[in-house]
Amino acid sequence: MLVYQDKTSGDELLSDSFSYKEVENGILWEVEGKWVVQGAVDVDIGANPSAEGGDEDEGVDDQAVKVVDIVDTFRLQEQPAFDKKQFVTYMKRFIKNLTPKLDAEDQEKFKKNIESATKFLLSKLSDLQFFVGESMHDDATLVFAYYKDGATDPTFLYFAHALNEVKC
Repeated sequence: MLVYQDKTSGDELLSDSFSYKEVENGILWEVEGKWVVQGAVDVDIGANPSAEGGDEDEGVDDQAVKVVDIVDTFRLQEQPAFDKKQFVTYMKRFIKNLTPKLDAEDQEKFKKNIESATKFLLSKLSDLQFFVGESMHDDATLVFAYYKDGATDPTFLYFAHALNEVKC
């Protein structure tokens, strides 16, 4: 199994159990998330509560909740929305911090294509949700989520160059 960690914080953000598609010249990875039900499961053990003097309402509280699989699996922490100025400030700091961590070939590709990826994200800014890894590190890489064309499940966007691939 492969796990993808944030180069800045070391937080696990993704694994190879979620397939991705490269977008914006490979700068971003697009990953489909899914809403799933987590928690209590209704198990029929064959008992008849009314015949045993019990109430129909007796039993375990249903603690089932709907969660997004990626957010739950990697314990992503939602952040407040950014306005355009805040987002541009974040991107400048992100580029400055990430570039030295890349090898020469990746630096060239990153520098060449990060502007178009930033414009792509800016065009969707009002639709994006922002997440960081579990540590909530100040300079952590953001993970973005949005709902594509009326979809019921979110699509996540990751900066490919900000991820370290780790074999488990």
